[in-house]
Amino acid sequence: MKLKIKRFDKSLPLPVHKTAGAVAVDLCARTDFTIESHQFGYIPMNVAIEIPDGYFILMAPRSSTHKLGLMGLNGVGVFDRDFCGDNDEYHFIAYNFTDSSVSIEKGTRLCQLLLIKCENFDFQEVDKMESVNRGGFGTTGVK
Repeated sequence: MKLKIKRFDKSLPLPVHKTAGAVAVDLCARTDFTIESHQFGYIPMNVAIEIPDGYFILMAPRSSTHKLGLMGLNGVGVFDRDFCGDNDEYHFIAYNFTDSSVSIEKGTRLCQLLLIKCENFDFQEVDKMESVNRGGFGTTGVK
């Protein structure tokens, strides 16, 4: 499957699967960017993507992003298929959890994207659920 993609800075590479088994592609920062201690920033990730019908894109931090002193503020981000205008550049919302400012260089890979198949749905409201109550968090135990 081929997705239409726009790079805002063509000096940065297109996202690619780095290994044969990779399910996601990495995005890199379009600019040098600094986030002050205990603050967050919207880092431009250099792409707008047209997502096909029946899919959405999930953005998650790379497993090594925490080593930079940053974590994804939303945990994960969901990009709907209608977020694909000419200026709809993806951004990674990062939180600096350190006591110092964190500077990111242009081209630093911070997050990854997954293309996921999905279906739209509607609800049917009921007054009672038929299944047995499971309880709450941790009801299946820890071991």
